Amino acid sequence: MYQRVPSLACHVLVLVLCLSAAEDFDWTKNDRGSFYYGTFPAGFSWGAGSSAYQTEGAWDQDGKGLSIWDVFSHKKGKILQNDTGDSSCQGYYKIKEDISLMKELKLAHYLFSISWPRIMPTGIKSDHVNEKGINYYDELIDNLLENKITPIVTLYHWDLPQVLQEKYGGWQNISMVNYFNEFSNLCFERFGNRVKYWITLNNPWSVAVEGYETGEHAPGLKLRGTGAYRAAHHMIKAHAKVWHTYDTKWRGKQKGLVGISLSGDWGEPVDISNQKDIEAAERYLQFYMGWFATPIFHGDYPQVMKDFIGRKSAQQGLGTSRLPSFSSQEKSYVKGTCDFLGIGHFTTRYITQKNYQSGRGSSSYFTDRDLAELVDPRWPDPGSEWLYSVPWGFRRLLNFVKAQYRNPMIYVTENGVSEKIRCTELCDDWRIQYYKDYTNEMLKAIKDGVNVRGYTAWSLLDKFEWDEGYSERFGLYYVDFRNKNKPRYPKASVQYYKRIVGSNGFPNQREVRALRPKEQRSTAANILRLIHDPLTSHMEMVTEVVVPTVCTLCILLSAVFLMFLLRRHN
Repeated sequence: MYQRVPSLACHVLVLVLCLSAAEDFDWTKNDRGSFYYGTFPAGFSWGAGSSAYQTEGAWDQDGKGLSIWDVFSHKKGKILQNDTGDSSCQGYYKIKEDISLMKELKLAHYLFSISWPRIMPTGIKSDHVNEKGINYYDELIDNLLENKITPIVTLYHWDLPQVLQEKYGGWQNISMVNYFNEFSNLCFERFGNRVKYWITLNNPWSVAVEGYETGEHAPGLKLRGTGAYRAAHHMIKAHAKVWHTYDTKWRGKQKGLVGISLSGDWGEPVDISNQKDIEAAERYLQFYMGWFATPIFHGDYPQVMKDFIGRKSAQQGLGTSRLPSFSSQEKSYVKGTCDFLGIGHFTTRYITQKNYQSGRGSSSYFTDRDLAELVDPRWPDPGSEWLYSVPWGFRRLLNFVKAQYRNPMIYVTENGVSEKIRCTELCDDWRIQYYKDYTNEMLKAIKDGVNVRGYTAWSLLDKFEWDEGYSERFGLYYVDFRNKNKPRYPKASVQYYKRIVGSNGFPNQREVRALRPKEQRSTAANILRLIHDPLTSHMEMVTEVVVPTVCTLCILLSAVFLMFLLRRHN
């Protein structure tokens, strides 16, 4: 017994090291319910965001061309209740009104996207450049700057010109790299004298997986096992080319920064003493954010993706991996093409090992990972079925990024929560609680040394939510979509977020209590109580029902027993 103690201790040490790539962050510490009082660094940028297709409306006005989302949403049965973004929030006609809302919030920045087909109707510059579209974005940018609000501009938030989809197959075709670069270069030329923060792509994971694997999003293709990987490969190359174009042609005169916005949920091992669960959680993160971040920061795909997809491809009898590869020249070209990293984060999953058999026709991005996603049914979930409020996962994700990618400059580009209930009294107390908890976890991460420079509440307005139509609302401001004028009304969270912005965080306990309206304290306390409760009950599978063994108590007992053995050994 005594001879086995050192090897047992070494095994535990290896597990801890696997969990703690960041030396200064204690991954084993459980302070998930604690609250940190303090303020953000001076100059921290607070903002809110939107995207073109979700908010602009005016889908066929002033020379705008068709996007893949115009076409997709017009097909019956693709969007809940057959909603479309044809008019959406009518943001195209409400620049000054919406900027007044931003001023009310005292925002330092506003994140929005440029509609590619609005300024290049076919997606091809030589065909036509739509000056009316250029004028719209000129007006938006100028009005923001006049009101001392910094524009952060996304070049691609999913609205690919339909002509490029029909003619070339969209992101399945390598030609998109040059077409996207041509579009981006025009944006740098026309807007770059005033825009200093550019995001090439927003959440390319969704574009690849939901657009070309599951078909839930435009263009609605179901190319299982290949489509997502091919689309992602071309988007990574497109991002790199745009970064190099800016770096060589525009950076010297415009002095701006070019980044990418990647979405990532945190993946926590179900059992932190189980090596397979630890590896599965790592795999979850690498197949999600690492899929794009690792090539951009390190020059190639995560090794675990290459190993798993390559092995499963071979088991299918394929001669090459379904995951495309970069040449040596491409690796060098892609590596280091990120001045800042945008992070979109909403929720967390528990992850456990689950083996999927490989076979012809059975491959997919999801089965390639060999894992299962689970949730704790007690996590608050006020709106979207996928979005549970799990604040502690945010801090862990930010520390993961710090450790994996050498602590890059980070801007949080999307963080927020939806609701499905009719909030007739604009009493979104769950959103207040969500913003309080998530921004506080971000503050803890900054205290850990993570280089977060700004935060973007998602979103400024209720808007079109892709395949869910208007059934889910993420906005700080309520939009009455039944009224043709689409009036905006502030929800309770507006005043709360405004106070966080004004205080630059949480200076003291009295300030935090003042931030929470009296009538909302009861509900907020209930949510806090849920968060404080230890994980002792079983969880629910996201895609199927399982009852895993959750060993929190066993882990604690094992640790005590290990300490006892070590003392006896000594």
